[in-house]
Amino acid sequence: MDVEKTLTRLNSDRNSGLTSQEVSARVQRYGTNELEETSGRSAWQILLDQFTNIMLLMLIGVALISGILDVVSLQTKGLSPGEVPFKDTIAILAIVILNGVLGYLQETRAEKALAALKRLSSPKVRLIRDGRTLEVSAKELVPGDIMLLEAGVQLAADGRLIEESNLQIREAALTGEAQAVNKQADLDLPEDTSLGDRINLVFQGTEVVQGRAKVIVTSTGMGTELGKIATMLQGVESEPTPLQQRMGQLGNVLVTGSLVLVAVVVLGGLIKNGWNFNNFIELVEVSLSMAVAVVPEGLPAVITVTLALGTQRMVRRNALIRKLPAVETLGSVTTICSDKTGTLTQNKMVVQQVTTGNQTFRVTGEGYTPEGQFQLEDRSVASDRYPELQTLLLACVLCNDAELQCQPQNTPGSEGGNWIILGDPTEGALLTLAGKGGIAKESQSSQMRRVAEIPFSSERKRMSVICQGIGGDSSQSLFSIYTKGSPELILERCTSSQAGASAVGLTDTDRRQILDQNNQMAAQGLRVLGFAYKPLNSQPPAEPDETIEQELIWLGLVGMLDAPRPEVRGAVAKCKQAGIRTVMITGDHQLTAKAIAYDLGIASEGDRVLTGQELQKLSQKELEGQVDLVSIYARVSPEHKLRIVQALQSRGKFVAMTGDGVNDAPALKQADIGIAMGITGTDVSKEASDMVLLDDNFATIVAATEEGRVVYTNIRRFIKYILGSNIGEVLTIAAAPILGLGGVPLSPLQILWMNLVTDGVPALALAVEPAEPNVMKRPPFSPRESIFSRGLGSYMIRIGIVFAILTILLMEWAYHHAQASGDPNRWKTMVFTTLCLAQMGHAIAIRSNTQLTIELNPFTNLFVWGAVIFTTILQLMLVYVPPLRAFFGTHVLDWMELLICVGFSMLMFVWIEMEKLFIRWRSTRAR
Repeated sequence: MDVEKTLTRLNSDRNSGLTSQEVSARVQRYGTNELEETSGRSAWQILLDQFTNIMLLMLIGVALISGILDVVSLQTKGLSPGEVPFKDTIAILAIVILNGVLGYLQETRAEKALAALKRLSSPKVRLIRDGRTLEVSAKELVPGDIMLLEAGVQLAADGRLIEESNLQIREAALTGEAQAVNKQADLDLPEDTSLGDRINLVFQGTEVVQGRAKVIVTSTGMGTELGKIATMLQGVESEPTPLQQRMGQLGNVLVTGSLVLVAVVVLGGLIKNGWNFNNFIELVEVSLSMAVAVVPEGLPAVITVTLALGTQRMVRRNALIRKLPAVETLGSVTTICSDKTGTLTQNKMVVQQVTTGNQTFRVTGEGYTPEGQFQLEDRSVASDRYPELQTLLLACVLCNDAELQCQPQNTPGSEGGNWIILGDPTEGALLTLAGKGGIAKESQSSQMRRVAEIPFSSERKRMSVICQGIGGDSSQSLFSIYTKGSPELILERCTSSQAGASAVGLTDTDRRQILDQNNQMAAQGLRVLGFAYKPLNSQPPAEPDETIEQELIWLGLVGMLDAPRPEVRGAVAKCKQAGIRTVMITGDHQLTAKAIAYDLGIASEGDRVLTGQELQKLSQKELEGQVDLVSIYARVSPEHKLRIVQALQSRGKFVAMTGDGVNDAPALKQADIGIAMGITGTDVSKEASDMVLLDDNFATIVAATEEGRVVYTNIRRFIKYILGSNIGEVLTIAAAPILGLGGVPLSPLQILWMNLVTDGVPALALAVEPAEPNVMKRPPFSPRESIFSRGLGSYMIRIGIVFAILTILLMEWAYHHAQASGDPNRWKTMVFTTLCLAQMGHAIAIRSNTQLTIELNPFTNLFVWGAVIFTTILQLMLVYVPPLRAFFGTHVLDWMELLICVGFSMLMFVWIEMEKLFIRWRSTRAR
């Protein structure tokens, strides 16, 4: 709407504002100007939710039944000398509580994104009420209030400009684009104008860079653009990660399988030995041991430590993980949606091309470092050989308010320094360009002193300075005017152009050629500035007006771009090789987006670009049909980013989304992996993310993805290792009553020891196994694949059966041997020791699925060897150290019995190595 219609609609006056009575009524109607927070889960609810895990519920049941059996045993038999009552119950409940606390600590990172959003509101605001200028709290603002803006003010609400003077607002927090926006009050725009192009409106959370304005408030609180983001943020439901889903599936399978096996064993035992109380109690004890054996109690702790180690490796590669499960989740990413500014690009304007007369120069160099070359037809040339180019570079320096500074490197011994810009990035790029041509601002400013200027404004779209030459040839003019700005507007004021050292008249053909050059550069996504100058024959007035900007001499065009990061091109290519698609989503103009995307290999010539306006007209179903075809989205708003991520997810893609602005927060939270910028990112985007890029670099995402794949591979490796032995334990325990052996071979406490220590310690060592050579040369595994996929399930069952057969053979012999030796329970210790030592051989062999252990370099993972030696010593201590022997209920083994246990356990290692030879033989025959 135009200004008058807006004032009428909101029943406000541009000069006197609202009355106090009207403000009170509107507070009742609209509420306070604050972001509202929906209630989430309380800390207690999160803690209680940890104990709804099916495996923990089964362990709690086992602990309770074990406690009841201990009570019955105490009442009937009493307490034996040295026996600790309820030790199984206490140990099991301790494990349950530990796992619950681990889960709680992972989940209780409070959702702080909304709190960070709230901090963007200015605490105070100047406005007009009852005809007086007041300063009130931002939360007291209502629609219809007249706000007064000046440089440095942070906006507290959305509004329509009534009047403005040279107003520039930085909207990076909302749109993601670093350039300040020139605002104009006297514009009426189409209703579907994208957020970044609504230059007659201002928005909450943005900042006034320069100028003044009067604004009528149109929206407050949750009705603002910031409020809409808060609504979207709170509406995004957190989905469980692939690892969490797989662990849930694993728990269901294990518990279901365990209960079926328990039922078979109990019914089989009752049928075979008949119903009597002692038989039933014995079968219940067997069932309890089986239930404890089937649950991998150490697995949550091992996974947590593995993920924590992954986060440390990622930090070394400049990726900070905020939520542990994100480490593994990164390995499943199929699509990376990346912001452009600062992530794919350097967030530094760099001049790419200069056109003077008939010459077009390519400019090399990176960032603000004033080192580079001017190239004609791919050959480097000296800029001082071209007088018109030298004059243009002089104009770049003199018609400029920025400063280029070199900061010394903080790292001792490092060479050079870090070049930074103080002032406008565009003007900084011009200083860098001039530096590449050997022209420095400091020396030129001392020779050509600025005596007057006509500043840039959004209406004029140009800036002019008048400089006085100090010294030199008196025959030369002492005063000159230098002008830069919109090429079309400056060209209108030129009558001639620089050719070599002299000026020649501008023909209509010349003008058309210059405008064609301008259009070609703009089509490449370059931001183009025109330059002109004119010697003055007399001293100009102290305060010159626009009439002096006439009959100028055209110098040329300068095209600049927020240049791509040099390492990103290789990172995008690596993504393609790894089966990961890169998509650019930016608030910038489509031409600029296309130029960067083509340069980096994200898209190819002719690929479709979808703009925010076009996207707005698509239904979600139509968008889902487009997302597989579009790799560039330009001029998008916050809700568009969220819709794109949701559309990709609906197509089965696993999405990583990068962002730095407030506008990115909902999409970051919706994505499977939200990645915030560490340098330029807002607090809001960081709090909504799973990962923070410490260097704001796209290449770091690729490095983190590689680490994620390594972590997932290692998690699968130690799950195979842990569950293979668990299945062996369960089958061994189940076989004891069927074979008619007296008692349970393993107590719940001994099983807990195996699952936590003899399984857990080597499993941790397997978690640091280095990456496979082809880790980034294959497509990502499906995030929806089962935990048992790709042979893991069949391996666990096969190895579990081998474990059980070997142990049952030993158990049968040991039982009869123990009966004859006078210590009838010694066979249980032999079974216990054999199972534990067999796991050591398993740990050594499982490091590779195809290579024999003798072929592996032992120094690539010394932790495995250390874990095997350490765990073996601990196991022997349980047999030969009296206090431990009494607590764990073991018996001393003589040297022959110990050697038999070692011999049977080594057969497990031999079996796995033979499997590898068989697989190798079969693959050779297949070729």
